[in-house]
Amino acid sequence: MTPRDPETRNEARISRRFVILAGVMALVAALAAFGIAALLVNIFERQQEARNPFMRVVEIDENTTDPAVWGKNFPLQYDLYRRTVDHKRTRHGGSDAIPQDPTPEDPRQTVPFSLVQEDPRLRTMWAGYAFAIDYREARGHAYMLMDQTFTQRLTKPQYGNCLHCHASTYVPYREAGNGDIIAGFEKFNQMPYMEAKEAMEDVLADIGEGPLHPVACIDCHDPQTMAPRVTRPGFLEGIRAYKLATEGIENYDPNTMATRQEMRSFVCGQCHVEYYFRTGDRRLVYPWPQGLRADEVMEYYDEIGFSDWQHEITGANMLKAQHPEFELWNQGIHARAGVACADCHMPYVRVGAMKVSDHWVRSPLLNISNACQTCHRVEESELLARAERIQDITFDLINMSMDALMELIEELRLAIEAGASEEQLAQARQAQRHAQFLIDYLYSENSMGFHASQESARLMALALNYIREGQNALRDQLSPGPLVGVQAPDVSGLYQTQGNEQQQLPAIAPEATPPLGENPG
Repeated sequence: MTPRDPETRNEARISRRFVILAGVMALVAALAAFGIAALLVNIFERQQEARNPFMRVVEIDENTTDPAVWGKNFPLQYDLYRRTVDHKRTRHGGSDAIPQDPTPEDPRQTVPFSLVQEDPRLRTMWAGYAFAIDYREARGHAYMLMDQTFTQRLTKPQYGNCLHCHASTYVPYREAGNGDIIAGFEKFNQMPYMEAKEAMEDVLADIGEGPLHPVACIDCHDPQTMAPRVTRPGFLEGIRAYKLATEGIENYDPNTMATRQEMRSFVCGQCHVEYYFRTGDRRLVYPWPQGLRADEVMEYYDEIGFSDWQHEITGANMLKAQHPEFELWNQGIHARAGVACADCHMPYVRVGAMKVSDHWVRSPLLNISNACQTCHRVEESELLARAERIQDITFDLINMSMDALMELIEELRLAIEAGASEEQLAQARQAQRHAQFLIDYLYSENSMGFHASQESARLMALALNYIREGQNALRDQLSPGPLVGVQAPDVSGLYQTQGNEQQQLPAIAPEATPPLGENPG
């Protein structure tokens, strides 16, 4: 065989390299095409998952009020939601149940304990108002409708406006208003409480739903997309007024204009707020046109001349604070840092291979590892100690302020007995109104100051200053009258003699559970 010349051998090598290169390029192209195809398929699958983000075992719609039905599609969330019937105490309450003792007649039944029994100052603070009869410790969402239904405050006139936050009202409002939840809301506001509750149950029965539940899935979630939403008319109107007054935003709608993180607080702020019942039509209103701070709310009440009742001992026109968690949280460091209510009270948890938002809504101090340590890399014991220290300080400040309020009330009583004129009493009564509202604001707020510790201390300083001004006004007005030289009076006897006589609280069987759906646990 004749050997190839060098030029031929070189051409053969080049040809082989070209074939290899072409093969490699074809392989790369094939892999790239496969990767792009896989990516497109993955994107398509994720888009389909976004349209249907859960396993639809049953169809749910805008009429599905029973959480047990939603639970068939969302069993993990539903199981966590049902745990709100559980009780566990923190140092200052948290999601604790009402302390109870067996009744002599039937040891299987229990009598719920009212806080006005434990602290008689509350009867003096609320003398002449329904809360002086019965004020029970806060407990989980599962009991929000039951506790409202059984409270002895119903022995005084109570109306359907209370159901705005104590029941799953979205469907009854919509149905009663022929599709307009505001119109339905207005109808129920004016009814007596039990009449309104029965009317809501009738509305639900007419569409094949019921019974009336405490807060339910439909109140916070769109049944098609599961996106968080606001359904409470009071919040829709309140946040609109607040945004207009403070930011100049007209027709603010949280369901279309709020961010997702904002919505994770707004759904809680639907009910965990301060509110009042407007004189005349009893319409529930959130008092936010001047701002969310307690003294801004108080200024709004003064401007419109609103009062909840006239104090039985002093004759002052008084204000009753509700449960302003949303407002106080807005003044705290967590809100400033963009931390939502759900981040702490409904943190993400692992259930098997799934990560879900914890619907066992409770105090973060009962769930520190998930609620706190996600951000704070500190030992649980240290985080608990820090939180309880803040709460202990707030508790002490509230007690100091309440003791001082008792002194002012007693001095007003003495002045009235001494024949002081309305003009002489006016400034001290106004001081009582303001101080009592600020004290009540923190007392009724469920974090014991933790949501905004510095703001809480500021409010108690304001309250003490109002009390000091009220006492000085009395002494200046009546000097050299009967109050000259009066020391802080002994009001211990007042605790037992003022306010309403304690009545027997209704017994609730321990096995009685609220309608959380089928077998709430």
